[in-house]
Amino acid sequence: MNTYKSLLYLIIEAGLFALYVPLKLLRTGPRIETGLISWLAIPLWLIGSLVILACFGSFSFTGRGTPVPTDPPKALVITGPYHYVRNPIYVGVLLIFLGHFLWFGYWTLLIYALSAFIGVHFFVVLYEEPTLKRKFGVEYEEYLKRVPRWIPRFKEKSTWSIR
Repeated sequence: MNTYKSLLYLIIEAGLFALYVPLKLLRTGPRIETGLISWLAIPLWLIGSLVILACFGSFSFTGRGTPVPTDPPKALVITGPYHYVRNPIYVGVLLIFLGHFLWFGYWTLLIYALSAFIGVHFFVVLYEEPTLKRKFGVEYEEYLKRVPRWIPRFKEKSTWSIR
């Protein structure tokens, strides 16, 4: 059931904020020619989409919940994309938004992406992280120390040293 709720949320949330709103912003405001750089949009769209889908799967199967705020995971999810960055869904969405800007070249899409990121950052810092600290306690505190909020670290910190 979690999978179905997650898919419905994905369709509604992503449909609204990642497709409908950006498409409404198309053909508004100044535009730049992005030339060959525009082709970078395709890997950004693919990577962003795959990250989001992997996160939804982790929420459903590992966390036994959904990304829907009213039905959050019951267990702390720290595997999959969450092993590298604390907020991979938001990072995936930002990659998709940046892809929109590169492909279509409208400044309003870049402003939308940056505004969304700023709003999400404040949401994460002021609401999401304090809520997760209360819910998961020490386990989440340790996770905060190990995993960066936005920019992934792909090298594991070594736990041993040569003496």
